[in-house]
Amino acid sequence: MSPLALGTSHAPTESMVAALQGTEYDTGLDLMLLTEIREYFMGLRKKYLDEGLIDQKMLATDAGALIYQVPGGMLSNLLSQLKQAGKEDLLNEVLLEVPRVRKDAGFPPLVTPSSQIVGTQAVFNVLMGERYKTVTKEFKGVVRGEYGQTPVPIDPAFRKKIIGNAEPIDCRPADLLEPELEKLRKECAEWAESEEDVLSYAQFGQVAVKFFEKRRDAKFNLDSKHGDPEKQVHPV
Repeated sequence: MSPLALGTSHAPTESMVAALQGTEYDTGLDLMLLTEIREYFMGLRKKYLDEGLIDQKMLATDAGALIYQVPGGMLSNLLSQLKQAGKEDLLNEVLLEVPRVRKDAGFPPLVTPSSQIVGTQAVFNVLMGERYKTVTKEFKGVVRGEYGQTPVPIDPAFRKKIIGNAEPIDCRPADLLEPELEKLRKECAEWAESEEDVLSYAQFGQVAVKFFEKRRDAKFNLDSKHGDPEKQVHPV
């Protein structure tokens, strides 16, 4: 919607709907209803600006995104990191550094998590005053090959500089993992009711366990805050 559009984001929904009205691509959406929705998001825009969750700079159209190759979510993260370091004035330097870091790392796609990894490394390069003086664990992982093969091969000399004597990974990283499904099944046997539960446990660990416990408590009408279900006090 228009209150949160432009910047490095998409064109406003309302504008697109109006432009396509009466054509073979007419969306069928009601502009009057969209106006009501816009008012709601105008309130959220003000709230986010007042609370500092959105910077005014992020809402202005920036054609530089075509040069910096930085998507909107990544841009706001970069600004947030610089603000925390009290170096907001270095944003342009960081934006110029991002494509250079991305080139060094074999042009990984700027989507989660590689966009954050590239962006954070660019911030360190600028803040330290020396490129790759400080290298994040995640960036080393990208260069080593832990996230898979990059679209463009990484220069061997650069890889050596970043990962040192660590062994590069030139195969599919998942092929190096030991099978652990049976081990996970045993660990979560107390809570798992389906294979989906086992997969949830594999991905989220103790967070999944807390969910399983709440599901169990709701199923048997237990109050987990008071421990042993045998000691629960039930109304007559």
